[in-house]
Amino acid sequence: MTHTGNPFGQVLVALVTPMTADGEVDWAAVEKHIDDVITAGCDGVVVTGTTGETSTLTDAEKLRLVEVGKDVAAGRAKIITGGGSNETAHAIELYKASERAGADGIMIVTPYYNKPTQAGILTHFRLVADATDLPVILYDIPGRTGVPIRYETILRIAKHPNVLAIKDAKGDFSEVSRVLNQTDLMYFSGDDANVLPHLSIGATGLIGVTANITAQPYREIVDAVNRGDLTAATAAHRKLEPLVRAVMTHVPGTVSAKYILHGLGRISSPRVRLPLVGPEEWEAAVIEDELALVKDVPGADFSNFRPDRNAAAGGALPKVSGTTR
Repeated sequence: MTHTGNPFGQVLVALVTPMTADGEVDWAAVEKHIDDVITAGCDGVVVTGTTGETSTLTDAEKLRLVEVGKDVAAGRAKIITGGGSNETAHAIELYKASERAGADGIMIVTPYYNKPTQAGILTHFRLVADATDLPVILYDIPGRTGVPIRYETILRIAKHPNVLAIKDAKGDFSEVSRVLNQTDLMYFSGDDANVLPHLSIGATGLIGVTANITAQPYREIVDAVNRGDLTAATAAHRKLEPLVRAVMTHVPGTVSAKYILHGLGRISSPRVRLPLVGPEEWEAAVIEDELALVKDVPGADFSNFRPDRNAAAGGALPKVSGTTR
C-alpha cells in the first residue's frame, strides 16, 4: 500500500502500561493515561513497546491495548503497536491481529537475543512488512537487541513500500543524515535526551518515554522547529533536561516513569512485572533529587509529588506468562 504524508504523528509517547499492585493490567488507568497524554499534546501513542513492558505482556493484552487505545483516542491520535517478537512467524501473526484490532501503524524491532545477520534482519523486516497494509516504523535499538540495523540494510529495506520510518535509539547522527539524504524515510528520535539534535538535522518527531510525564514541552519543541524557531526549541529543551535525566538515567525508563506517575497520583500503582523491579532506596533518592531541579516545565508540577518507595519495591509475577499465545 502506498502511504502519503506522515501517518504516525510527530509527538509520540512510548506508553507505559499501568498495572495493579499484583501486576495485572489496570485497564481503567490505561484509559485515563492515554487520554492524559493525548490531551497534553501527543498525536501518536505507541502501545506495547519497550516502555510498555512488551516482553511480559500476553498477546491478548497487547491486542486489547490497541483496541482500548483506538477507543480512547477517538481520532485525536494515531495508535501504533510496538514490540512484535524475535520470532518472525509470531511477529507476523501478532501484527496481522493488531491490524484487525484497529492499529494505525506498526513498529518492528530488530529481533533481539537471536543476533541475526543483516540478511536475517532484512528478511524479518520484509516478511513482517509484507504481512499487513499498515505503515511501518523500524526500531533500531542495538543496546537492547544486540545488533544494529546497518546503513546498507536501511537503504535496502527503505525500498519496501510499507516501510516509512525509523525510530532511532542508536545516536549515530552522521548516519541519520546519510539516510535522510538517500531515502524518503522519516526519522523519529528514540532517545529522549537527543530529541532536539535529531529534529535539527531533519527528523520528523520523537517517540519518548518522558512524554508519559509531560508531552507539552515536546509539543513546544516540535512546533518551534516546524516554524524555524531554534531559540524557542532550545529553551524548551534546556528546561526539560533535568526531567529527562530523572526518567532515563538511573533505572529503566519504564520503572522511573511509573514511579513518578504514581507519585503524581496519575496511576494507581507503580508496579512493574518481573524481571523489572521498582527502584531501590538509593535509586529512588537520586530520581527525587533530579526532580527537585525541574523548574517551569509545562505539565510537570512536582509541588504535590508524593513518591511511595514501598509501593514501588519489587516486581510482580503475573498469572499468565507473556509468551502464551
